[in-house]
Amino acid sequence: MNKPVLRAEGLELSFSGVKAADNVNLEVREGEFLAIIGSNGSGKTTFLNMCTGYLRPESGKVYLGDAAITGMAPRRIARRGIARAFQIPQLFTDQTLLTNVMLAIASRRGIFQGLRRLDRTAYIDEAHELLALFSLEDHAETIAGTLPEGLRKLADITLALALNPRLLLLDEPTSGVSALERFTLMEKLMAALKARQMTALFVEHDMEIVTRYADRVVVWDAGRIIAEGDPKQVLRDPQVIERVVGAV
Repeated sequence: MNKPVLRAEGLELSFSGVKAADNVNLEVREGEFLAIIGSNGSGKTTFLNMCTGYLRPESGKVYLGDAAITGMAPRRIARRGIARAFQIPQLFTDQTLLTNVMLAIASRRGIFQGLRRLDRTAYIDEAHELLALFSLEDHAETIAGTLPEGLRKLADITLALALNPRLLLLDEPTSGVSALERFTLMEKLMAALKARQMTALFVEHDMEIVTRYADRVVVWDAGRIIAEGDPKQVLRDPQVIERVVGAV
């Protein structure tokens, strides 16, 4: 079994007495594509927020490799190797797609040093290489805010990859994308992850996407993990069908 890239131990967090994380223990293993599913409000995004420093657990720890990152600021966690693409793409909408990617590269290398020489050849070459992973090169000079939703999703993921993370977190990568586009998006995403030998965790509501692309699935319910394993087996579990699959 591959060693864990991310490890959560005993995470606890409540909001107004409601458990968002109830003794959560989870590993994300090197090289895997792990899916998290659960009904709305079950704690999926809360878990991502604890892993990326946007929320601090009341107890428990999060490790990246062997290093504890619990409570670190999001920027420090990103620089240690966790990148995140959000449900709503986080782009500089008035800038070109190429500039967006170059800014992400500059932030990885040190934002103030990077901005002084944002037009340097190395940044341009790396940005075009990243755009090519998602077949986005034809849109390099397009203003990001004018891109259709599916391409904005891919652009947001491209920015996350520009940070050269050890682990990529994806919050509902196919939400807002048409049924016709979702598999095209996922095929491009999977090809890019494999090309970069990337470990990824994604929250998803589409069970067809989970079954087709995830190596392993973890099922959330009321802040707890109630099942995990091979997607085809887990999604046949009567408890998962009753409490989650019918509600996602």
